[in-house]
Amino acid sequence: MDSSTVKIILLTIHYLFFIYAFTVIASYIFLAVISAIESIQYIKKNSFVNYNEILASTVSPSISIIAPAYNESLNIIENVRSLLSSHYVNYDVIIVNDGSKDNSLELLIEAYDLVEVNYLINEQLKTKPLREGIFKSTNPAFEKLIVVDKENGGKADALNFGINISKSKYVACIDVDCLLLEDSLQKMIKPFLEVTDEKVIASGGVIRIANSCIIKEGKLLDVNVPKKLIEVAQILEYLRSFLLGRMAWSRLNGLLVISGAFGMFDKKIAIEVGGYDTNTVGEDMEIIVRMRGYMEEKKVKYKVAYIPDPLCWTEAPDNYKILISQRNRWTRGTIETLRKHRKIGFNPKYNLFGMLSYPYWFFFERLAPIIEVVGILYFLILIALKNVRWEYALAFFILAYLFSVMFTIIAIFSEELTFHQYKKKGTGFKLLLVTLLEPFILHPFILYAALRGNFDYYFNKKKKWGEMTRKGLSKK
Repeated sequence: MDSSTVKIILLTIHYLFFIYAFTVIASYIFLAVISAIESIQYIKKNSFVNYNEILASTVSPSISIIAPAYNESLNIIENVRSLLSSHYVNYDVIIVNDGSKDNSLELLIEAYDLVEVNYLINEQLKTKPLREGIFKSTNPAFEKLIVVDKENGGKADALNFGINISKSKYVACIDVDCLLLEDSLQKMIKPFLEVTDEKVIASGGVIRIANSCIIKEGKLLDVNVPKKLIEVAQILEYLRSFLLGRMAWSRLNGLLVISGAFGMFDKKIAIEVGGYDTNTVGEDMEIIVRMRGYMEEKKVKYKVAYIPDPLCWTEAPDNYKILISQRNRWTRGTIETLRKHRKIGFNPKYNLFGMLSYPYWFFFERLAPIIEVVGILYFLILIALKNVRWEYALAFFILAYLFSVMFTIIAIFSEELTFHQYKKKGTGFKLLLVTLLEPFILHPFILYAALRGNFDYYFNKKKKWGEMTRKGLSKK
C-alpha cells in the first residue's frame, strides 16, 4: 500500500470521526434548547394547576404502586412507610417479596400487623408461583398495603405478579428502596387525565440521588450534597440526563426509556403487550419500546409523558465496584432491547420512533463507547506512526472537555432556575468544582463498564443481573 493510499484512508477516518463528534455536539445543543422550552412551558402551565383537586377527588383513577423486594431488610420498613405516605386518595401499595433469603417478610409482618389472606389472582401474565402467600394488615392504618411472598423470578417477574393482582387502572412501578414524595402520584397521573387526541400509555419522572439526605419515617427532611466525589458526579450526570435529555425527548414524543426506579403505566396496554420481559436485564427500557411499537402498529396516536418535578429519590452507588456493575447491566439492557426490536430502527412504518429515536439511541448511546475506544486506539496508532499534529489534537481535547463542562453547567443552572433542590450555602460552588473533575473521576469508569457490558453480553454465558448493594438511606 503506497503512501498516497494511506493518506486517503487516514483522511477518510479523520472526517468520519469529525462528522460523528460534530453530530453529537449539535444534537446535545438541540436537545438542551428543546428542553429549556419544554421546562418553561411546563412550569407556566402547572403554576395554575390545583393538585388538591386531584388529591381530594374520590373519582380520581385508581393506582397500584408495585415495588419488588429482594433481600431489602435494611430499608424495607422505612421504604414501605414512604410508599404509604402518599397524599393521593385512590391507591394501594403492592410489595412483592421476590423469594428474599433474608428476614424481609418477617420484618414486614411484625411492623405492619400482616396476616395471610385469600386473594384473587388474575393470572394474565405468567409468573413464578407464590411461596408463603399474600398478606394484608389487620391495622386499618395500613389498609392500602398488600404484601406478596413468591418464589424468586427476578425483578420483571415480580412486577408482572404485581400487575396480575392489581385491581387498579394504572400501575406505578417503583424500586422498593426509592423514596417517593407525598405528591408524586397526583403529578404522575395528571398526563393521563388531560384531554388530548393522544393516548398516554406511560409517564416517567425525575429521579434524584438521596445519598447523604436526611430521611425520617419515610419522609425527605433535608437535601444534602454527598461528600464523596463519585456520588456528587452522579448527581451531575442525573441532572444532565433528566433535565436536558429526557425532557427534550418528551417534547418530541420520542422518549425511549422511563427509569425503572419510578414509572407509571396504563395497565391494560402493559398487559396487552405481555408485561415485563423476564429475559432481559433492561426491563424498564424494553417495555417502553414494546409498548410504543405496539401503538405504532395499531396506528393509534399515543404519548409517553415525562414529569420534570423531582418526584423520587434513590440511593446511588458510593463506590466504583458497584457503579461499574450497575452500568454494565444498563449497557447489556440497552443492547438486548435494541437488538430485540431492531425491526423498528430506520423503519418509516414507526414514524419518528423508528426514524429518529431508535437511530439516536443506537448511534449515540449504544455505539458511543465503542466509537470512543476506537478513536483512542486510532490516536495511539497515529502517535506510533508519528502522524499527529499536536496543535490540532490539543485543541480538539480542550474543545471536548470545555463542551462537557459547559453542558453540565447548563444542567446545574437549569436545576437552580426551576426546582432548586440544593439550597444550602456553598452547594453550587461544590457542584461547579466537581463539574471540572467529573470527566476524569466518573467518565473513564462508565466507559470501562460499557465495554465490560458489551463483552459480557456477547461472550459471558453467565449473564448476571448485576450487584447493587444498599447501605440504607440516611436517618440522621
